[in-house]
Amino acid sequence: MSQDFTVVIPARFASQRLPGKPLVDIAGRPMIEHVWQRAMASGAERVLIATDSEQIATVAKGFGADVVMTHEDHVNGTSRLTEVVDRLELADNACIVNVQGDEPLLPSPLIDQVAASLRDDESAAMATLAEPIADRATLMRSSVVKVVCSQQGRALYFSRAPIPWDRDRFDSSVDQQSHELGQGWYRHIGIYAYRASFLRDYQHLPVAPVEACEQLEQLRALYHGYAISVGVASEQYPAGVDTPEDLARVREWLARRSD
Repeated sequence: MSQDFTVVIPARFASQRLPGKPLVDIAGRPMIEHVWQRAMASGAERVLIATDSEQIATVAKGFGADVVMTHEDHVNGTSRLTEVVDRLELADNACIVNVQGDEPLLPSPLIDQVAASLRDDESAAMATLAEPIADRATLMRSSVVKVVCSQQGRALYFSRAPIPWDRDRFDSSVDQQSHELGQGWYRHIGIYAYRASFLRDYQHLPVAPVEACEQLEQLRALYHGYAISVGVASEQYPAGVDTPEDLARVREWLARRSD
């Protein structure tokens, strides 16, 4: 597999909790520009913004981004990526990294890392990253997606439940007040590298029962027998922007850096 890879940033204007999210102002620039700059600082051969919004497209072209207009009826970002792959007629062995459009603080080295993980695991269909969970409260939150991996660094399962469940320890009332976990628990990070061939296959795969239950797209790949390589993130992964509170946090962080 070639070491070259393409970054695609799916960007939708509609957002239930933060309408127009890709264009919100952060430190004088739209959020999507911050994301694009992070991707441009990676080793990607090219960076594309995929959107169904003319407004986003106009803004993105204004700061120099390459834009691919996509259909409005995509149910998720993976579907939008597949349209880009087909429009560009990418080779089946091409590597595509999906960078979410609401990750303005994403460290560029993580983009390179997930692409390298896919390159190095030739039989994996996709690759992603994870980071250690250090405290019990994080492990127990359903909004935090956990992953359990094999000795070879392949995903065995993703879940919103606290996995693995330490039966003897967690079932004991003696441990209920303990906040520290020790080693062995990992939070999944939502950055993916895909082979183009897998994206073309994925759109034809039926929704998996476990996917529908957990509301996690990556479980469809595991259910249908595709391998997912999981690497431990080389840098801390800052949270993205889902809510107005998240937006305020990112604005404050960037303001402190510019002081």
